Amino acid sequence: MQPDHTLLIIDDEEVVLDSCTQVLGGGDCRVLTAGNGAEGLQRIDESPPDLVFVDLKMPGLSGLEVLERIRARDPLMVVIVITGYATVSSAVEAMKKGAFDFLPKPFTPEELRLIARRGLEHHRLVQQTIALRREKEMLRENFAAIVSHELKSPLGAIQQNLYVLTADLEDKLSEEQKTLCGRLKIRIDDLVKLIHSWLRVFAVDINKLKDTFQPVAVAAVVAKAIESVEPHATRKAIPIESSLAASLPPVLGDEGSLTEVLVNLLGNAVKYSFPDHPVRVRAEAQGTVVVLAVADTGVGIAREDLPHLFQDFARGQTQPEGAGGCGLGLAISRRIVEVHGGSIGVESEPGKGSTFTIRLPVAAPPAPQPSPNPERKA
Repeated sequence: MQPDHTLLIIDDEEVVLDSCTQVLGGGDCRVLTAGNGAEGLQRIDESPPDLVFVDLKMPGLSGLEVLERIRARDPLMVVIVITGYATVSSAVEAMKKGAFDFLPKPFTPEELRLIARRGLEHHRLVQQTIALRREKEMLRENFAAIVSHELKSPLGAIQQNLYVLTADLEDKLSEEQKTLCGRLKIRIDDLVKLIHSWLRVFAVDINKLKDTFQPVAVAAVVAKAIESVEPHATRKAIPIESSLAASLPPVLGDEGSLTEVLVNLLGNAVKYSFPDHPVRVRAEAQGTVVVLAVADTGVGIAREDLPHLFQDFARGQTQPEGAGGCGLGLAISRRIVEVHGGSIGVESEPGKGSTFTIRLPVAAPPAPQPSPNPERKA
């Protein structure tokens, strides 16, 4: 039967290698040994262990150098350093560089077993976390496939048939029936938009946006976003005011997705504002970044909600009457901004409003092209 765990001991003292093999070997553990750092690294390349013990004081490659090279190969490998009493400070330095723990010499068999058990348990938890992340990614992919096939397709068919049916019965429906059909259209449109939002979060690789990056005028993004949100703002009697610095440098990105981010922020600001309270958007250059800010004086966000605001499906506790949403707009916005190499943050106080701030790197100017050499005349 194959052992469950593989341990590697790297130490230049033969007695340490023998004693550690005797104490830890057998049962569910296989113990490998190496008399120096170079040999230990070769062992790791040949058969990656679950746990590594490495002595700090060795000729040739020191334990710290071995640790650094292990970290470069596999940042998650669990490493325990062995040290003499006079080198405890070096052990602390090793832990700062990624060692899991240290074992001072001389050590008893029970101390060795105890720290080995702790290291193996940590290894188990790390592997479990990796497996859960993989499972989460698989669930995201499967969920996207289910949403796309099982919900989007039939809902699209219902939407199309409803449009045809209402057009055919236009002169036969009463006003009340037309109103009901209008409500059906609105609700189906809302469901289609929700499904598209789900797919954007779970299926679309936003990193592919980089393929479309080009210099984008910030003023154009602001103008398009305001134009999109203004009808809703007008219905709520909320003015949108813009203040853009003169000669704003362009940012490198995708104009459509950056406009989507600003539409999300402006739409939320309008949604959570009171009538006759303006929403303000400003843009200015600060060094190598362009700063875009959307501010309102609406209901604000509770302090406990702020750390989770940009997560999927996150919605604040304070919701004005009639405010809907699925809690994906800010999550999508964060992804888009980060793909552009920027950041997004928020400051808010309940009852006083919120300010969302985006920072985007300025587009680098094109490199000057060398002028062609003039042809020499004969």
